Amino acid sequence: MLITHDTRCALDTVVDLVNTAPEDDTADGLPDVAALADFVRNHEISDVGVLSEFDLSAVRKIRGRFAAVFASPDARTAAGLINELVAAAGTTPRLTDHDGYDWHVHYFAPGASVADHLAADCGMALAFFVVAGEQERLRRCEAPDCRRAFVDLSRNRSRRYCDSRTCGNRLHVAAYRARRKEAAG
Repeated sequence: MLITHDTRCALDTVVDLVNTAPEDDTADGLPDVAALADFVRNHEISDVGVLSEFDLSAVRKIRGRFAAVFASPDARTAAGLINELVAAAGTTPRLTDHDGYDWHVHYFAPGASVADHLAADCGMALAFFVVAGEQERLRRCEAPDCRRAFVDLSRNRSRRYCDSRTCGNRLHVAAYRARRKEAAG
């Protein structure tokens, strides 16, 4: 599956956005407008004006919708959620070449809110996976104490953990210790 630079950026953004949601005892990764501004700046989201509490509320709402896409049991469910997100954003595809990047497509309308911008661009990035029959690559970490979202871009679709150095390694070490303990009697 060919993934263009702008699609990869949108995928990274949607994964990071979903992973800001509070889980069990963790705090919200977007607690205030300043955190949203940092998120926008860190992900180099263009054409965003002054952010407000309204923007924060709207972004939190679409964050939940994106989380539902990652939890979708099948492509039809994911497609329905993505269609709703993209339609509500008033998608307006247009070609652009800004900030030193070659021609690429922006799906948000000029002057769109940050929530509509994210819904359109990130929704379309996820839509490409559904269209390509690759919806199963939109996953949640299989570590029991972690439910972070990620996109499995491995060649054989075998990635199970959000980060093999943390979640994957931690589980492998625990399994090794359990085997050693069992063998020791």
